[in-house]
Amino acid sequence: MTDDRSTHTDVAHVQEFFGTRAAGWDAKFPDDGPAFARAVAECGLRPGDRVLDAGCGTGRALAALRAAVGPSGTVLGADVTPQMLTTAQRAGRDAEGALLLADVARLPLRDAALDAVFASGLVAHLPDPAANLRELARVVRPGGGLALFHPIGRAALAARHGRALTRDDLRAEHNLGPLLAGAGWELVSYADEDARFLALALRRG
Repeated sequence: MTDDRSTHTDVAHVQEFFGTRAAGWDAKFPDDGPAFARAVAECGLRPGDRVLDAGCGTGRALAALRAAVGPSGTVLGADVTPQMLTTAQRAGRDAEGALLLADVARLPLRDAALDAVFASGLVAHLPDPAANLRELARVVRPGGGLALFHPIGRAALAARHGRALTRDDLRAEHNLGPLLAGAGWELVSYADEDARFLALALRRG
C-alpha cells in the first residue's frame, strides 16, 4: 500500500510536470482528435450512459464521449492538475461535461456510479497502479467498461522518449492483464499498434 506522504509527493510531481505544459498541450499534439474519436467509438457506450474521463487533461476526449452518450448521458472529466482543467475550459470543453479537480486515487463518486471509465495516457502516471485501478473499479457498475488509451502505440511512444521497450512495461499485455484482474477487471480486448494503444476491460461482478 502507498502511504499518504508518498502519494502526496507523486501527485505534486504530476501537477508540476503537467502544470507547466498545460497551455501548450493541445498545440503539441494537434492531430490526435480522430484517434480519440475512434477509441471512444470502440468503447461500446450507449445513449444515457454515465462515463468518466479519468485524467482528462485538456479534455480532448470529452466531445467524443458526449456524442456517444448523448444529451441524456453524463460526462465527467477528472484531473489532478488545475492548469489542465483551465486549458480545457478555455477551449470550451466544459460544455461537453463537468470538470472535476480530483485525484483518480480518491474519486469523489459513490460506488457503481458509472457505466464506464475512459483513461488516456493515465496508467504510466499512477503512483500505485493496482490500488488506483481498484478505485476506478469501485466507481463502475458490474459489467461496466474501462478503456485504457494512448494515441500512439507502446513502441512509438518509447521511441518518442528515446528509450527501448522492456518486458516490465506496465502496458505490455502480459503485465496489464494480471494487473487488471487483480483490480477487479477482465481484459477483453488489446491493441498495440503504431497509431494507437487501446485496452478494453469489463468490471467483474
